[in-house]
Amino acid sequence: MNALALALQVVATGGMSADTALAGIHNYVAISDGLATSGQMTYDQIEDVANAGFDVVINLAPARQDRNGREGFLIAEYGITYVNIPVDWEEPLLRDLETFFAVMDASRDRKVLVHCFANMRASAFTYLYRTLVLDEDETAARRDMEVVWDPASQVQWGRFLESARSRYPTRRSP
Repeated sequence: MNALALALQVVATGGMSADTALAGIHNYVAISDGLATSGQMTYDQIEDVANAGFDVVINLAPARQDRNGREGFLIAEYGITYVNIPVDWEEPLLRDLETFFAVMDASRDRKVLVHCFANMRASAFTYLYRTLVLDEDETAARRDMEVVWDPASQVQWGRFLESARSRYPTRRSP
């Protein structure tokens, strides 16, 4: 959308649309009407997440006071379910993936935003959920992840994806 069109939309609607506001979140990727991934949102952007109708926010980043210290509280103030699964960047674990799968399975009928600091953990975990649990098309799921990054560029993440594929070679039933 060019600047003139955006300005006209803002004037016509009396503010930014939910899609426009969400696009301001670092590395935001809309997967479907009910699922999105992103990097770290600012505290001010939490209202945009609420206004977009998200019911669940899953944070895969470790807690850091300087980056997300009040996030859980602020999200919960909007009545949004907040789950933090602190995934170690250097050593992502299959047990963290299992926890993620369980939370995603429990949230199937809800609108979910999965995020971390840069949308790397989030996009990789979401890719695995889509392909290993939901049995979605590998190419489409990979394309959504690679908008942000290629996990093979990080040795530990390439190994993690291979381990997950080995552990869950066929579709899981929720």
